[in-house]
Amino acid sequence: MTEQEKRLAGKLYYPPDPELTEARMRAKRLCHRLNTLAPDDFQGRETTIRELFSHAGKDAWVESNFRCDYGTQISVGDYFFANYDCIFLDIAPITIGSRVYIAPRVCIYTVNHPMVPEVRNTDLEYGRPVTIGDNVWIGGNVVILPGVTIGEGSVIAAGSVVNRDISPGVLAAGNPCREIRYLTEADREEWEAALREHRET
Repeated sequence: MTEQEKRLAGKLYYPPDPELTEARMRAKRLCHRLNTLAPDDFQGRETTIRELFSHAGKDAWVESNFRCDYGTQISVGDYFFANYDCIFLDIAPITIGSRVYIAPRVCIYTVNHPMVPEVRNTDLEYGRPVTIGDNVWIGGNVVILPGVTIGEGSVIAAGSVVNRDISPGVLAAGNPCREIRYLTEADREEWEAALREHRET
């Protein structure tokens, strides 16, 4: 197997491999372009996002600065929004649904290293995918670790470190991140009332 094939299979692989090094350089060039675009160059930003990611849905948006390893392992749905200074280390797939809001300085890590120093010192690493469902809100400075799935409609509070799966439709917070409570019909009624008030004033 090539090092690229090992990486895609979730096996230990060697990052300095020339093919992988060039793939990361491509991502760095595209991130550099994205991060140096004029603020009102909307077409340039959209074009670059679509070139960088494997898939970007309708009206997907990424603010600068943004960093990733490959880009080709990142898929985002419609109306995706990532705020300033996010880092997505996409050694393995990062799959994000539609209408997901990601606050500033959120880090999504799919990369992992061997626990044993003698193996880790060979520079080998491996990845585990991260999946985020539709209609999720990730608060500022959240860290999402390899192998995590966040269920549809959940909210992750700012500063959380997510090291385990999160159920759909919950508020979760903390380090390590824990499910606090389900989002209820009372939550929906409260926020729909606020929306009605906004529209009437």
